[in-house]
Amino acid sequence: MTGSGDLPTDRPTDLPSDVPTVLVSDQRGRQLLCFLEQLIPLDGRDYVLLTPVDTPVCLFRLNEGDEPELIDTVETSEPILSVADVVLQEHDLTLVRSAVTLTVNGELDEPEPDDLDDEEDGDADSETYELLVSFLVEDREYGLYIPLDPYFVVARMDGTEAVLVEGEEFDRVQPRIEAELEEREGLQ
Repeated sequence: MTGSGDLPTDRPTDLPSDVPTVLVSDQRGRQLLCFLEQLIPLDGRDYVLLTPVDTPVCLFRLNEGDEPELIDTVETSEPILSVADVVLQEHDLTLVRSAVTLTVNGELDEPEPDDLDDEEDGDADSETYELLVSFLVEDREYGLYIPLDPYFVVARMDGTEAVLVEGEEFDRVQPRIEAELEEREGLQ
């Protein structure tokens, strides 16, 4: 595979035309449009490191006085997401139930650098998030948060199709991809 000519280029019209995009699918048939960041050949296969075109978000249960609790798996039909849809629409945003993660489509304000410093809790290993919206469902408070660290997706190219790398395959290739990326950075 060479260049962006082999990749699907369906993208919103406001995206830079020189950045190739890839539509990645998971095992359940859900899709996520991503920017192609890196192509990494391993064992005769092409793996790609991608970033979502839309803004990834994480759903948290907000517990009074406690740290917010990440909700890892959410069925796309859950009432929580229906309420989140309505709240986001008030801000001219759309919740997208895509492969890998929930995403939000629409114009978002960039976080201020001072806000990022305030979010730090001193633990260098913990991810930091910015609250996008919070809402109530059955007297429980929930929030959609934007991860402030880059959100990467690993996929395997099968012709012009990108397939999400999951489970054992991800465990096997992830350290090798990281090593390849570190080596590339060392050469620059």
